Amino acid sequence: MALIEEFERTGNWLFKRRGYLPVFLLLAGFIVLGFKDYSSYNVLPIKDLFYLAVSFTGLGIRIYTIGHTAKHTSGRNISRQRANVLNTTGIYSVIRHPLYLGNFIIWLGLALFLESVWLIVLFILVFWLYYERIMFAEEMFLRDKFGKEYLKWAEETPAFVPNFKKWIPGELPFSWKNVFKREYNGFGNILAGFTLFDIARNYFFQGKPYPTLMWIIIFAFGFFCWLILRTLEKKTKLFHLDDR
Repeated sequence: MALIEEFERTGNWLFKRRGYLPVFLLLAGFIVLGFKDYSSYNVLPIKDLFYLAVSFTGLGIRIYTIGHTAKHTSGRNISRQRANVLNTTGIYSVIRHPLYLGNFIIWLGLALFLESVWLIVLFILVFWLYYERIMFAEEMFLRDKFGKEYLKWAEETPAFVPNFKKWIPGELPFSWKNVFKREYNGFGNILAGFTLFDIARNYFFQGKPYPTLMWIIIFAFGFFCWLILRTLEKKTKLFHLDDR
């Protein structure tokens, strides 16, 4: 098998399993917390909030992307590659893979929370190797489907580091309904991840597996919001949009 075909095959395989990467990060995080030296360690809420803000920045990139994109283009589908249209305006005019940039920043916030330099470096390397193949497979799919239109866009638009000089206003207006419908799980997963790390940190730091008051409040509020959004999405048509 030619190397280009191997990259595409592996990328499609990883595409269907890309949701497993956060699980690996959580497991690695628990291991790091278990072997961490706590002799001079202090839990500072302001640092925790900063790391949470980093992850929410990544979520913000995803929200902006999803809010402006059409149906069957950007999303969380894992069954197969799909794209009814080629997104080339809005955030897609400055970067080809904004959702994966958002994912990277989300998980970077969680990695920073562990305050382990080697884990942060390992996370960056694993993310790059993992998603490089996925991005390759996606771009092969788009090239085959959209041909010269895709090649022209890809030639002018960076893959992962935005070039804001290339900005072209988006064609679709921002839709909060589309965001609420497609991103409420991402919001919940972020808060769950930080809370689990906080519980594990307290266990290894103080010998008791409990969440601190700040994370109890944050998680409780977040879970309440997640539950409402999930109920509305599953039980009503409030978030239904014909073109999204």
